[in-house]
Amino acid sequence: MRLLPWTGIDGKPCYLATDDPGSLLSRLADDVEAAQLASAETVLAGARAVLHDDKSGERAVRFALTRAVESLGDVLRIAVGRGDGTR
Repeated sequence: MRLLPWTGIDGKPCYLATDDPGSLLSRLADDVEAAQLASAETVLAGARAVLHDDKSGERAVRFALTRAVESLGDVLRIAVGRGDGTR
């Protein structure tokens, strides 16, 4: 079983049961994971810039923190999926 990098409509984890890492859904999951990790790098750079700018206001800090929390959730889901033997 592979933990997919997205949740279902109800917010619960989604799993894929396949032994074929080249299946269409496996490749889609790989692409989504790569996009989520790339996005997390961008979000991290933006959050660092906001935190290092003494002129950043509350709205900028809240926006950066909100995006960082979203990205951290994605990255943790990927890490859990890779770390529990599902890949």
